[in-house]
Amino acid sequence: MITPGLKKFIEANAMALATVGKNGKPHSIAVAYVKVVEDNLVITNAHIKESIKNIALNANVSIAIWNKDWEKACVGYEITGKAKNYTSGKWFDFVCNMPDNEGEKVHSAIVVKISKIKKLES
Repeated sequence: MITPGLKKFIEANAMALATVGKNGKPHSIAVAYVKVVEDNLVITNAHIKESIKNIALNANVSIAIWNKDWEKACVGYEITGKAKNYTSGKWFDFVCNMPDNEGEKVHSAIVVKISKIKKLES
């Protein structure tokens, strides 16, 4: 599902993670230190709180990614899937060992199993 070019795009650009709270209202945050592993997005959680609570109630998430030079040529993707939060095990160890996370207090790994990718163009 994810080509090498799309993997590079995802790992190099800005993105927002959207969840839904128990009140039914959306919640969006910027996320960094995201890696693509097979058809999963693996997000480091060093500061995320409300989204973790929302994922526990409703695993459906949406992620918007856009290129850094969006003012010149706005290209992006909407990725939807189901998220799960890991505080131990394989995925937690994976984010703890990422060079980008050196010196960070990692609380968990959020893993999004991708179900749909939609290209967004202006």
